[in-house]
Amino acid sequence: MSELWQKRLLTGLGVAVMLLFCLLPFGYMVLTSFAQQPDYLGQASFQFTLENYRAILTAESLHFLEYLRNSLIVSGVSATLAVLVASLAAYAMTRLPLPGKGLILFGVLAVSMFPPVSIVSYLFQVMNTFGLINTWPALIFPYIAWVLPLSLWILVSYFAQIPRDLDRAALIDGCSRWQILTRVVLPVAAPGIFSTLLLAFIFAFNEFMFALMLTTDYQARTIPVGIALFQGLHGQIPWGRIMAASVFTSLPVIALTLMFQRRIIQGLTRGAVKG
Repeated sequence: MSELWQKRLLTGLGVAVMLLFCLLPFGYMVLTSFAQQPDYLGQASFQFTLENYRAILTAESLHFLEYLRNSLIVSGVSATLAVLVASLAAYAMTRLPLPGKGLILFGVLAVSMFPPVSIVSYLFQVMNTFGLINTWPALIFPYIAWVLPLSLWILVSYFAQIPRDLDRAALIDGCSRWQILTRVVLPVAAPGIFSTLLLAFIFAFNEFMFALMLTTDYQARTIPVGIALFQGLHGQIPWGRIMAASVFTSLPVIALTLMFQRRIIQGLTRGAVKG
């Protein structure tokens, strides 16, 4: 066997192992969501049922649709506002003569490294003081701060690749800085901004700690916490319903990734023009 075929064989085996490692838990989750008995692996046959999906969509005690609504609204608003702020900050970092740009970026990165559990108690006191516990703003404001460092670093890297000649040409034509940002830079940076928006949405959608501590019921609680608390609603672990809810919740994220994966990759790896 030639060296080329050996490399292809090893590459194929590596890809197969990685796919198996990543997809096997998801496949087991899907099978369990359609199983009449969660412990079907110990039984003689697999009994297919849609009861778990019907239950999460119709059972009022589970509040699954309310949890999903809260997650979509909170994550969407948080990601949009964070990317908007990050876009303005990235333009300032890459275009304006600001002193200490590197220190600011590394300071933002350092702050983002603090684990949520180290600040959630103080955050709870602040939200409780303003009467925001169990409301959407109680999650939106922390989520904006939570995803802002990620959004800023991605957009700074992308904005830095946009040629400054575009800015100079716009200045010669009489455009202000705001007009350059809105009419020149942002349209050119649209793929990177869109990619950052998707990543920020997924990042906020999966957050658990803040949603657990700052909400008390289905009026503001998000889907990760809602699924985790299915056990408390039934006195036992309803694995079938938990897996069905997990599959249903994964669909928006999977759909976004599959539909826009090429745009995400292009937005994170390309600039306005190729050098």
